[in-house]
Parts: sequence; C-alpha cells; structure tokens
Amino acid sequence: MVDQQSDTEHRSASVRDVAALARVSPTTVSNVLSGNRPVATATRDRVRQAIDELGYRPNLSARNLRLRRGGLIALAVPEIDVPYFAELVRLVVQAARRRGYTVLIDQTEGDADAERFVLGGMNPGMVDGILFSPLRTDRAEFEQRRDRTPLVLLGERITGRGIDHVGIDNVAAATAATRHLADQGRRRIAALGHRTETGTAALRSEGYRQALDQAGLPYDEDLVVITHGYHRTNGAMAVRQLLQQGDPPDALFCYNDLLALGALRALHEAGLRVPEDVAVVGFDDIDDGHYSIPTLSTIAPDKARIAESSLDLLLARMADPAAGPSQVTVPYTLEVRESSRPI
Repeated sequence: MVDQQSDTEHRSASVRDVAALARVSPTTVSNVLSGNRPVATATRDRVRQAIDELGYRPNLSARNLRLRRGGLIALAVPEIDVPYFAELVRLVVQAARRRGYTVLIDQTEGDADAERFVLGGMNPGMVDGILFSPLRTDRAEFEQRRDRTPLVLLGERITGRGIDHVGIDNVAAATAATRHLADQGRRRIAALGHRTETGTAALRSEGYRQALDQAGLPYDEDLVVITHGYHRTNGAMAVRQLLQQGDPPDALFCYNDLLALGALRALHEAGLRVPEDVAVVGFDDIDDGHYSIPTLSTIAPDKARIAESSLDLLLARMADPAAGPSQVTVPYTLEVRESSRPI
C-alpha cells in the first residue's frame, strides 16, 4: 500500500498538495504565488516552505495566458561580479522560480544611459516587471517616467509617486557599525567610501557622523576618504592614503566588504595588526568575509528578505498598478568577527 506522501512524490505536486502541507486553503496558496492579495508573513513562509518541499511549479502557460503576462521579470544591477549583487541575484532567481517566473539579468555598470533604458521599461512588452538597483538615476527622472512596466527599487531610496522600494536603514546600520568601533575605545575612526552626491554612500556617511556625535568624537575630514569605486583596489588605495598622514586611524568603517578586504591587505603590507592596531568593519556580509584573515566584521542585511520582499512588491504592483507606493525596510545585524573583536 502506498501512502499519500509517497503518491505525491510520484506525480506533479498541485496547489491542493501545497495547501494541505501548509495547512491553508488553495486560495491562500494562489494569493501567495500571485501577490494579488496580502497574506500574513507566517502563513506566506509556511506556503513557501511547502512549495520547496514538494517541488511545486505553477502552470505557467495557463496563468500567463489568463493574466496576459509573459512570465519574465528583469533584475537590473550595477555589477554582476560584485559579490553582494551576485548573492542577491541568486536569491532573487530562487524567489522568482518559486512564484513561477524567470529572471532576466541586466548589468548597467552604473551608466546613466543604461539606467535610463531600464527606467524606460527596457524593450516594451518584453518583461512583466523590473527590479532595479540604480546608481545614477535621481528622483526627477523617476517622476518623469512614462513607461508603465511595474518597477521596484532595491537599495537606493528615491521617494516619489508610485515608487516601490525595498532596502535597509543605511543610516542606522552605519551608526551601529561606527558605534561598535567607538565603544571599544577607538578614537580615530576613518570612513572609506564617501561620495559627495546623494545615495547610499551619503546615508552611510550620515550614520557615521551620527555615531561620532553620540560617542563625543570630533568629525575629521582627513579621516573621510572618497573612493571612485567600491572594489578591493579602492579600499587598499584609501588605506595607503590614510597611512601617509601624520596621525593614522585606529579603526576603519568601510562602506562595503570589498573596500574592507582591500583595506585588510594594505594594512598587512604596512605591518599593522588587525584588530590590535586597526579595527575594521565592512558592510554587506559577503561570503568572502567569512574566509579572510582575519574574518571580517560587517553589517549583514537580510538579503533573503530583500529578495522575497521585492518579488512580493513587484507582484502586488503588477496586480494593482494604481496602488500607492510601498516602502519595505528589511532588518540587518552587526556581525562581529575577528577584524574588530575586543582586545
């Protein structure tokens, strides 16, 4: 005699199978997949777990025909080979697959024209919706947008009519990272990655300054390094610039983990010990930081939640284009590892 679970394993799982395993109605499963109706977080997580366990795949042809969709969404990021974006791409693809969508990946390289192409809907009718992580696009361009392709912003928060956004509180996260260093008695805390224009870097600079104020430390422009990129080489060059000054820093807050990894290399070349001489904290919690020597302390955004929330918002926008904009702030943690451990 074959039990019900074994029988399910030998045929394609259905919505009813998912509903039974998740202890919800088939309608609730459909709402989770389509995003047409709000579903409680705990219930939604239970449905997604059941989908994964059963390997359920929606009937895409029937759904797309009914909804007049192609089943393709786009994810536009600045650089695919940056570990943070590579990890985010993987999570978005997984989240989209559970909802029955295929993801088209586009790399803008932070180029203004490439970002305008994304903002314009890419090729009209090619995708059902877009997840977009911009670097150059400003609020005015979003306000002037005429394309009706549903779009959700990732990372950069640009307020305005009809702009959905998913990200973390960059100011609070940067404050937490800098306060962690100050609370250990570090008094010359440098910031690596400042930019003069608005955007994520400006928010992290604001959090850095707030933490200095809270700790009673002066703001020293000589300790704030503008970088022209966010790669390892930029972090190494920033540290070499700081070490040429007469009074070097005793801590570094780096605006992403790649800057921090480059900084670790330059500190090692200079004969400085981490964290004994200089403590280092990064941002993004990329996998490389778990294996650096020393392991890298970092701000860890909940990237899985970013992926899930962005797909939820996009599907909701696709279902109701006239709805007001939604802003989702996902949590983060400060992961203290060897590069800033107490000494």
